[in-house]
Amino acid sequence: MDTSILFPNLGLQLEHVGKSIRVFGLDIAFYGIVIGIGMVVGILLACREAKRTGQNSNDYIDLAIYAIIFSIVGARLYFVAFSWDQYKEDLLLIFNLRAGGLAIYGGVIAAVITVYVFARKRKLNFWQMADTGCIGLIAGQIIGRWGNFFNREAFGGYTDNLLAMQLPVSAVRAGDISADIAAHIQIIHGVEYIQVHPTFLYESLWNLCIFLVLLWYRKQKKFQGELFLIYLFGYGLGRVWIEGLRTDQLLLPFAGIPVSQLLSAILVILSAVTIVVRHRRLNKGGM
Repeated sequence: MDTSILFPNLGLQLEHVGKSIRVFGLDIAFYGIVIGIGMVVGILLACREAKRTGQNSNDYIDLAIYAIIFSIVGARLYFVAFSWDQYKEDLLLIFNLRAGGLAIYGGVIAAVITVYVFARKRKLNFWQMADTGCIGLIAGQIIGRWGNFFNREAFGGYTDNLLAMQLPVSAVRAGDISADIAAHIQIIHGVEYIQVHPTFLYESLWNLCIFLVLLWYRKQKKFQGELFLIYLFGYGLGRVWIEGLRTDQLLLPFAGIPVSQLLSAILVILSAVTIVVRHRRLNKGGM
């Protein structure tokens, strides 16, 4: 398998981008390493934000232990549920996380539920914890998306834009190559390449913008939970667009609708409406 990744319109050629590193005889996937780094950075930022706002950072360390476990389970269950045909013949494949197959929305849903239960048990403010946690969450997502880069997955259809990415056909899943992509396959130095939208990169950059907005607005927020709602709105807005580009969409059974795109649209509407309603109530109360 050829291990190169090219960005032709940027003049960038990465000749040797492996999918794993060998340590003491074991192959450790870069996908897992990147996800792990994202989690650590997210936890550290959440703890830092907790200290800034007068909360006990130890609560967030305790929360992280549960949230990481349940988020991984949730992310896997979400992916498996909407790609059941890949697993129904061999259920043991469900436990093969080394091959990828984690859906971020499943992880986010599981994390929110975990925070809610944790807050109730500790008698803490759920909305304040959600505001604090979403800063770490979006930072983790910025980093975590690069796991898809090493796995050569989560890319979009054919494009020739500035950020177009070329991947060897031998390095990607055949099911991710759409008819349009296949029609534009190029042969470079004897190797077949597809040329696609690097949607993992789009989402990472979009998440970086959200992260900066949250950092800027956190001292100006009007109510507990507002940062979390802004996160849901911003991430959902970007995902509606980016999900539409991807060739590995998880589809809603019997409807053929990209489930993450639909969920994103719903979250955008609900979070926007909630923010507007809360602001109007605050304005009326201040009159």
